[in-house]
Parts: sequence; structure tokens; C-alpha cells
Amino acid sequence: AGMGADLYESYCGSVVAAIAIAAAMTEIPSAHKMMLMQLPMLFIMAGLICSIIGIGLFNFLKNMKPSSALSNSLYIAGILFIIACYFIVSNLTSGMSAEEIKKLGMISHLGAFWAVLFGIVAGMLIGAFTEYYTGTGTKPVVKIAQSSETGAATNIINGLAVGYESVCAPVFCIAVAIWLSYLCCGLYGIAIAGVGMLGTVAMTMSVDSYGPIADNAGGIAEQAHMPPETREITDGLDAVGNTTAAIGKGFAIGSAALTALAMFAAYTATVRGLGFPDLTLDLTQAHVVTGVFLGGLVPCLLASKTMTAVGEAAFDMINEIRRQFREIPGILEGTTPPDTNRCVDIATTGALKRMIFPGIFAIVAPIVVGIFIGPEALGGFLAGATLTGVVLGLFMANAGGAWDNAKKYIEGGKFGGKGSEAHKAGIIGDTVGDPFKDTSGPSMNILIKLMSVVSLVTCPAIIVAYKLVYGI
Repeated sequence: AGMGADLYESYCGSVVAAIAIAAAMTEIPSAHKMMLMQLPMLFIMAGLICSIIGIGLFNFLKNMKPSSALSNSLYIAGILFIIACYFIVSNLTSGMSAEEIKKLGMISHLGAFWAVLFGIVAGMLIGAFTEYYTGTGTKPVVKIAQSSETGAATNIINGLAVGYESVCAPVFCIAVAIWLSYLCCGLYGIAIAGVGMLGTVAMTMSVDSYGPIADNAGGIAEQAHMPPETREITDGLDAVGNTTAAIGKGFAIGSAALTALAMFAAYTATVRGLGFPDLTLDLTQAHVVTGVFLGGLVPCLLASKTMTAVGEAAFDMINEIRRQFREIPGILEGTTPPDTNRCVDIATTGALKRMIFPGIFAIVAPIVVGIFIGPEALGGFLAGATLTGVVLGLFMANAGGAWDNAKKYIEGGKFGGKGSEAHKAGIIGDTVGDPFKDTSGPSMNILIKLMSVVSLVTCPAIIVAYKLVYGI
């Protein structure tokens, strides 16, 4: 549910950003402006249809390996989406003159299509790189599993190394997609690339949802004391689910970068229309650099708070479980049921209470920076937060997935199998990785989008307050 809400937020954010940028184009005719505002809506309509087709193809792909079936359905939906986008753009822009195309900032009448294409390809590449770094049996995961033979420390060191390395290729893909989509269609192209990356979000969510379903199926099989061969099957499905969940997080974080950048462009256009026509983010200006550094700090602070929250909630949960073992006889023998409601209450209450500060901080921080340092500093703040958030988010999501599947790889009989010293080290690594991939990592894309949206929505009030503070 959390990942669905997150991807849906990026989905809507990318569409809104594209519409906002098109609406701010005052130098083009109204008919062309309306066409650019309609394009993202048409794209996501086509993407929904292509996703439904991709999901339906599972009936034909179900005899393949689970990982292949899931990946192929994602790629098929993406290819169908590319074809649909080509026909949409070519039909809408085929009658435009070269002068009209130039005014729109496009390299050709297919400029918007090329921007969408780069977004889709970047998303697919992020998925492929994520699968490589987190998939069961891949070289990075096997390396982590092998390092577990010498203890938990080497497991964690190698997991961190894999996580850091896994950031490079996806961020490079995002950077290239931003650059090429800008060349094709200007700032509008960047927003449209984000729409393209999320066009088949229904398919992405289906693949992502597979992970927790398979994980819980394995938990049911274990608790029901089903035969070992059943558990072997569910373990294999769970391992694939870890990878698909990481792919979903990769899509979410990659699209968040494009969405946040598009929102940032819309923010810049809004500020220029509110009394700052010469707004530029000049890195030789102290207040802009100050904003960049302050923005870069925010994802680190949020990561710290969310990791601490997981640790504190786990502490409370373990103490409660130990209390129940002491005070309720018969739990371990299965003769007396445990008080599961109390455990659920601890998890839920802890999550809500411990997220109050991070949530408020993400909303208040950009407003404070904009009012007291200025709109240019706020622009730098958003840039710094976006870069740090994307890097941290990808690192933690991929490292967590790799640790989890390294443990699964050992449980499959490698390096001593279950109960071995390597397995114990793998469990420790997986325990460290859980808050990485399930809490702190996914929260980064929410953070950068939230701050971008808050800055855009409150921009007029920030400008008024800034002028009052400095008597402008």
C-alpha cells in the first residue's frame, strides 16, 4: 500500500509538472499550449491500456521462470507503450510547421515522443541494473553470500559496497535521460520523460506487489509446518519477490528524480513570474550554495530518524515478546495463543508517532529556507535534496535487497546452508538491510517530491514573506 501510494504520487506529480510547465509557456499560441497540456493525460491513458495488456499476458508467460515472466511482462508493456506514444504524438503534431515546432522548443514534430522514449528506456535500464545487483544468484549477491563465511562484519562491508556501486548506473541513466529529453523538448521534455517512466505504473505496481505476497506465502507455509519442499518453493518465489520489490523502488526513485526536477522547473517559472524575472541558480552566489548544502543535509537527517525509529520500535517489540513468553505460559508449546493485538499496536503506534517529526520537517524546512534566505537559496535547497535523496534512496533500497537475497542464496544450500555460520552472518546482514530497503530507502523519493510540491504550492506566500522580512 505504501509503495502504491508513493508511485501514484510520482505518477500524478509528473503529470501535474508537465501541465504546469506547458501552462507557463506564454510565447506559444493557446492551441499549442492546450495540446502540450493534453499530452501527459493521453500518455497515461495509453499506459494504462498497455499495462492491462501486459498483466493479461501472464496467462501465456506463466510457464516461464517467475523472474523471466515478471521481467518480460514489464518489457512488453513498455514496448507497447512506446508504440502508442509514437502514434499519439505524430497525430497531434503532424500538421505543424517548422516555425511552430521551434516555438514549442522541440527538435522536430516528434520531440515529445523522443523525450517519452528516453524516460521509458531509463526506467527499463534502472529495472535491469536493479535486477543485476539484487537478484538471487547474480555476481554481487553471491559475493555477499560468500563473504558471510568469514562473519557478519564482512557480510555488511560487502553489502554496503554493492549498495554504493549499484547507485552509479541508475543515476547515470537518469542524468542521460534528463539531458537528452531537455535537448528534445526543453524543460517540458524532462517532465514528459517522467511521465514516460511511469506510464506503465500499473504494470510496475503489479510486479512490485508480487514481492510481499510471495514473502507472506512463505511465512504461512512456515507457520503451518508445511513440508520442506513447499518451503523451498516459497523461498524461491520470495527471492524473486525481493528483486521485483527492488525494481519497483528503483522505478519510484528514478521517477521521483525526474518529477522533482520538473516540479523544480515549474517552481523556477513561478518565481520568475512573481517579481524575480532574473532568477538563476548561480553557484558563485553564497546563498545558493548555502541552500544546496542545507538541502543535501535533509535526506541524511531523514535517514537517521527513520532508521532510529525502526530500532526503537524493534526494541519495544522484542521486550513485549519476551514479556509474553515470561507471563503467558504455553506460547512456545502452541497451547496458548499470544497477544498479537498488542504487538500490532506497538508497531502501528510507533510508526505513527516516530514519523511526526520527519513529516513536519520535510514541510517546514523548504518554507523556512525560502523566507529567510531567499527564493534562489530554496532553488539550491531543492537541487541538493534531490541529488542526495536519489543517491541515498537507491543505495539503501539495493543494498537491502542484495542482503536479503544473499541470505536466501545461503539458505538454498550454498556456503553451508541453513544453520551454518555463514547463514547466521547472512541473517544479521538481512536484519540490517530490512530498514534500509523497507523504511529509509523508499522514504527518500517521498521526501524530495514532498519538498518540491510544498515549494511550488507555497511559492507566492514565500515570496511575500521574504519581501516583508527584508523590507523589499
